[in-house]
Amino acid sequence: MRGRRAPAVVVGAGLSGLTCALDLQRRGIDVRIVEASDDVGGRVRSDRVEGFTLDRGFQVLLTAYPEVRRNLDLDALELGRFEPGALVRRGGRFVRVFDPLRRPREAFPTLRSGVANAGDVLRLGRMAWETRGATGHARTPDGHSALAALRERGFSDALVEGFFRPFLGGVFLDPELRPSSASLDFLFRMFATGDAALPAAGMGAVAAQLAAGLAPGTLRLRAPVSRVERFGVVLDTGERVAASAVVVATEADAAAKLLPGLAVPESRRAISLHFEAPRAPVAGPVLVLDGEASGPVNQLCVPSAVAPRYAPSGRAVVHACVLEPDDDEDEALELAVRRQLGVWFGADVEAWRLLRIDRVAGALPSQPPGAFEPRARRCRLVDHLFVCGDHRDLASLQGAMHSGRRAADEVCRELRA
Repeated sequence: MRGRRAPAVVVGAGLSGLTCALDLQRRGIDVRIVEASDDVGGRVRSDRVEGFTLDRGFQVLLTAYPEVRRNLDLDALELGRFEPGALVRRGGRFVRVFDPLRRPREAFPTLRSGVANAGDVLRLGRMAWETRGATGHARTPDGHSALAALRERGFSDALVEGFFRPFLGGVFLDPELRPSSASLDFLFRMFATGDAALPAAGMGAVAAQLAAGLAPGTLRLRAPVSRVERFGVVLDTGERVAASAVVVATEADAAAKLLPGLAVPESRRAISLHFEAPRAPVAGPVLVLDGEASGPVNQLCVPSAVAPRYAPSGRAVVHACVLEPDDDEDEALELAVRRQLGVWFGADVEAWRLLRIDRVAGALPSQPPGAFEPRARRCRLVDHLFVCGDHRDLASLQGAMHSGRRAADEVCRELRA
């Protein structure tokens, strides 16, 4: 009589690992997840601090992501949605820039803002039409950077510098807009066809919902892995967990340590500062962008204006993101941020109370031109050993979940061969 096959083991309970495990589970494959930390989510986690919800880093959920629609119950997340467009600091004042495709009646105020001209509005429409194609492939070769692709499309300097650079710089965590044009085209389509949103309980609710679908006994927390083998993993305690297949679903740096020789991209850093404020500095659920490159803050939002449960009643939580962190100590960084925001919002900023500073070293994998070549995205390394994560796909929530699903596909093919 043949013995029962060992389960597949997934190392890491971020969005990629959770998605991989759920896909394997749906297909009838026994699976276990071992996670080093005390909870699921990886970089997509939220904490409750003195009644406020603080996400670990500046993140939003794009409802148009195919994997989001495939894997999540969006109604259960009770999403609050950002306005399409942004409030841009330009020429010493704030101007509203609306999405002319989603808000055509607001095209004139957008033109009057000075950030976009009539030609820009027409080019935005053309770009939306081109990127809404069924394949979602980039119009320009993947050898182009996002910035080069915008220039090639003919957008004005005012729109590139005043809107695209701070907006896409915040998405890519790269104000130089060096990621590939393929990333740009795909993300533009996602913003054009869906909403940017926050779950009522914070971004950590995304991972929590995925984890809730796992079978009892699947997830094991506080179980760091020291070594990966083809038919098992060894925990820091020395315990060996046998496996029919191993999927490494950790962040890029951790994956490289467990899989010597694995090529991983560099990661972008970011800093988030969370403030408690007596009232919101801006009206409505809007993203605020630094179109003047005055720094250090590139973008700011009021999460409690998007999803009210982020803050206690009668209070607001303000989230400011710094893209190019230097070696300043927290106190010096806070002072520089307050100085910039004081210019933006006046003396009210003095009354804001700092709740926390998050320094995220590996906030997002770099996505240079050429990153979408198939060889750079493969999940199967050798027999019974696989890898997934947003460093193997589009650097986003979509890429993390899609990579997890691709890894599950390859595990299934191998185990059922």
